[in-house]
Amino acid sequence: MPATTVHPGDSKSRGELVLFILVLGALVGLGPFTIDMYLPAFPSITRDFGVTDAAVQLTLTGTTIGFGLGQLLVGPWSDRVGRRIPLLVATAIHVLACLGAAFAPDVTILGIFRLLQGVGAAGGGVVAMAMVRDLFGGRALVRMLSRLALVTTLAPILAPVIGSQLLRFVEWRELFFFLAGYGAVMIGLALVFLRETMPKDRAHDAGHATVGQRYRALFTDRTFIGVAIIGAMVFSGLFVYLSSSSFLFQDVYGFSPQEFGLLFGINSIGVLIGNQTSARLTRVIGPQWILAGTTMAQVLASFAIIAGVSLGWGLPGVLVPLFIFIMSCGFAFPCIQVLALANHGSEAGTAASLLGAVNFGVAGAVSPIVGLIGITTAAPMGLIMGITALIGSASLWFVVRPRTVAALTD
Repeated sequence: MPATTVHPGDSKSRGELVLFILVLGALVGLGPFTIDMYLPAFPSITRDFGVTDAAVQLTLTGTTIGFGLGQLLVGPWSDRVGRRIPLLVATAIHVLACLGAAFAPDVTILGIFRLLQGVGAAGGGVVAMAMVRDLFGGRALVRMLSRLALVTTLAPILAPVIGSQLLRFVEWRELFFFLAGYGAVMIGLALVFLRETMPKDRAHDAGHATVGQRYRALFTDRTFIGVAIIGAMVFSGLFVYLSSSSFLFQDVYGFSPQEFGLLFGINSIGVLIGNQTSARLTRVIGPQWILAGTTMAQVLASFAIIAGVSLGWGLPGVLVPLFIFIMSCGFAFPCIQVLALANHGSEAGTAASLLGAVNFGVAGAVSPIVGLIGITTAAPMGLIMGITALIGSASLWFVVRPRTVAALTD
């Protein structure tokens, strides 16, 4: 190993890095596909089951809660036994849950299997982040997380487009067969291409550290707590959009499923632009300062949506600030991940799991509020998004305290 190697991943060739990121990206992409692919089908599911919009939105809530629960289980488990076994078991659960959802007789059973889908898909997200942290640190960690995000951002861009196009030929149930096939392919790729990344000495240490000790290390870290709150608020704002957008743009603005899929893809490109720009900005600006700008942009964009509705600016008055809000989420994601994981290499799986559990758990609780208020305009969506942005900004300034965060190393 070269003398200049600081982290295990530094010795990987360019080809090995590309393959590593592609496989991990596809695994993490299983989560966004699970969430986003069936969004264009919300109105169809509502009609088929004869239930309210809020009832169908709760199936999305079940998925996000499942993500949270799954990550709490998979993360500490992967710190104890290694990364591969938890990944394979979780993904297998996802495949079985997809098949159950495809045959669900009512919205309650669908919600149960959606929750299990979330539990299973959580494995890919947690283990991928932990594997990257096993191999990289400092600015290299930012670069690798942003490259992982570059691959995984394609998932929310492609998922609703693929889902909306499939709905031209199949019923919504067939979307879950597609997801089951995706999960089965990922199991095969993980078996062939992913080796264990957790060092043997760390596995030995983790086996002697209690779960309580690992969580204590996280809960006594003010930066981690503050960043976890910011992450939860950013995800909640994004999931408010995810859970309400299909009803808003198809039922209120009259979009077809295909037009909605195109719009969703365009907005997802904003996430792509944001996370790649953010990674480059970390070379000259600390990630905590990037979060300062993005949280403020989200506050302004969300209340611009309310102003656009109130002043009668029409569809452009919603779409432009919405794009800015979503692009700001892209700026925030790599910064949140690196600040949360930078000081927790020895409990990377637990840190990633807690971060994800808080993100998806809070998002799952917040996102249905818009449906309960009623989706007759974009104003309720903008209001809830604005509240989440304000809380995230407050956490940055009063909990994280940007001036106290140490600079990243090369």
